[in-house]
Amino acid sequence: MTASSPTDRQNAAPQPAELRVWGIPGLPEIAPGDHLPRLIADAARRAGVEPGDILAVTSKIVSKAEGRIVQADDREQAITDETFRIVATRPRADGGTTRIVQNRLGLVMAAAGVDASNTADGTVLLLPLDPDASAAAIRAAVEACVGAPVGVVITDTAGRAWREGQTDMAIGASGVRLLDDLRGSHDAGGKLLEVTAPAVGDEIAAAADLVKGKASGIPVAAVRGLARLLDDGAPGARSLVRPLEEDMFAQGSKEAWDEGFTAGVQTIGHN
Repeated sequence: MTASSPTDRQNAAPQPAELRVWGIPGLPEIAPGDHLPRLIADAARRAGVEPGDILAVTSKIVSKAEGRIVQADDREQAITDETFRIVATRPRADGGTTRIVQNRLGLVMAAAGVDASNTADGTVLLLPLDPDASAAAIRAAVEACVGAPVGVVITDTAGRAWREGQTDMAIGASGVRLLDDLRGSHDAGGKLLEVTAPAVGDEIAAAADLVKGKASGIPVAAVRGLARLLDDGAPGARSLVRPLEEDMFAQGSKEAWDEGFTAGVQTIGHN
């Protein structure tokens, strides 16, 4: 038997994972009626996007292209119109009120995702009507231009319970597995994984935001190295919305306390 050389053993060792994320330049300022899927596909081709890559697209340009711009001297009425359920409200130092709500897409966000930045004075931007469908249209155009398969994630910025600051998350997707469900498999030590399901769609969105930014003028990024997550039949981002009956934090702390206090008073009054 011939002993293996150090080089052979090194070649046989598992190769470390590698991820590349880069911004895609060359998109014009987007306006209502623009054919966004074609514009993104052309820019992706010029930027060297290949089959196996995933594109992360800022929802703002999707909203602009789809005409989700409304006239509003302030955004309060637009927030009300987009609200499905109020989760929490808090007064602000400027006299206004911060509203954390569940919007019509099922997303729990500040101000229902209504955005007054990077839009003309007197207007606000609403989220796309169907971000999953928007992602599917962009994906079809990109695959026709650079080859299949590719994935598309529509991203938006949100705060997080228990944590300061904001990060981007997936609000729409096509062709990408958004949960890397490892339940039922085993870890490196042989232990059964019972709850592990990384939200890779949100992680892709957050990684892409590092090269897009809010003021860079680059609203689309490409992610390479995650071809294993591409799945033509994967559900869209609505699949990440936790059903209300399973939500342990469906109300803000003050709202939950007030509701419990009122229920207690009513119970005492009936005794």
